Amino acid sequence: MLVLSRKKNESIVINSDIVITVIEIRGDKVRLGIVAPKDVPVHREEVYEAIHGVKAPQAVAAKTDAEPRA
Repeated sequence: MLVLSRKKNESIVINSDIVITVIEIRGDKVRLGIVAPKDVPVHREEVYEAIHGVKAPQAVAAKTDAEPRA
């Protein structure tokens, strides 16, 4: 898992066509703005899991990355 630090109004770019911007930081909540092509679905993790009936791919990848490697 890649971990990045961003401040309010700072962004990250994914694959040159997805931009995620920190809109607001309030206590332990962060509001994000996401610009992505219309054909790219964007869901909160719990919504993704409800739609697909499985854990979101990034949650599975994060757990796998946390396991020690031999």
